[in-house]
Amino acid sequence: MSKTTPLYNKHAEAGAKFVDFSGWQMPIHYGSQVEEHNIVRTAAGVFDVSHMVVVDIEGAQATEFLQYLLANDVAKLPTAGQAMYTPMLNEAGGVIDDLIVYKTSYGYRLVVNAGTAEKDLAWFNRNATDFEVSVTSRPEMAILAVQGPEALASIYELMPTISEELKGLKPFQGMPLADGGYIAKTGYTGEAGVEVIVPATEVEELWDALLGAGVKPIGLGARDTLRLEAGMNLYGQDMDETTSPLTSNLAWTIAWEPADRNFVGRDVIAAERAAGTTHKLVGLVLEDRGVLRAGQTVVVEGESLTGTITSGSFSPTLGISIALARVPKTIGDSAVVEVRNKQLKVRVVKPSFVRNGKSQIA
Repeated sequence: MSKTTPLYNKHAEAGAKFVDFSGWQMPIHYGSQVEEHNIVRTAAGVFDVSHMVVVDIEGAQATEFLQYLLANDVAKLPTAGQAMYTPMLNEAGGVIDDLIVYKTSYGYRLVVNAGTAEKDLAWFNRNATDFEVSVTSRPEMAILAVQGPEALASIYELMPTISEELKGLKPFQGMPLADGGYIAKTGYTGEAGVEVIVPATEVEELWDALLGAGVKPIGLGARDTLRLEAGMNLYGQDMDETTSPLTSNLAWTIAWEPADRNFVGRDVIAAERAAGTTHKLVGLVLEDRGVLRAGQTVVVEGESLTGTITSGSFSPTLGISIALARVPKTIGDSAVVEVRNKQLKVRVVKPSFVRNGKSQIA
């Protein structure tokens, strides 16, 4: 049976259409996916992402533990309140998960994907035996993401006692809230906003307050098109345990220095980097009529190798179809995609299409 978040009844009241997502009954939309997408690009929307899992890492060797498990280096977070994005690799250099790490006063707080939470926790616990560290899953916490150009103004109004401190935070910075909660200027849409962790017993009150302030509920459908426009990977589509971060547009997240830091998968991806990769993740813009979808083949002129679209959709902001694709590294600025026995022309661009409501493609 599918699991539900503490806000299931609130979603039903708001007219949500539900789908199964990684074993959870989640709202795909509340009437119009495109309308919800546009709300986040122009105003403010709230997503229930309580299916994701909060994990606290504490102990004398918490830093060393995460330096070993994660490709990015948590030592780059010297003070509480800072955050970073990082992949977590297996011994073969594949991506087990991608996650956010927050530096806290007691150690670190991680937020892991719903579909990988069980294997992530098993991986944490398996490796924790070699370190003086504790791993604590926090299923009693719920998570909301408030995103859009008007999102921060709404949050400042609803949280007046901490608004001045919140205003002083930069992107990828956060601060603790009461009862083990946390708020940070992070997100998955390419817009300004925050992600808020609160006890599940308090999340309905926060949800009602946000809707009362004019923030609109947004489903997972719009979340997907928003993150695609922002060029942000989706785990299980754009990368997984069989793909290297070097071919997933994640090379920037790997901390190679200090050179003596031994993290899981380092030797494999270091050898891959030295040998040179054959593929990379790029953005595609469709120049013919149609819609780009995951699984379609990308054909590169003069190449025996082909590529594959990992995520594709119509972009409501740009009014065209866009995609992320893993393609031969030698690709130029154009290619074709095979769609129903037709070859559709695409332009190859950097894998970021929209940020802060503005087009990033020439």
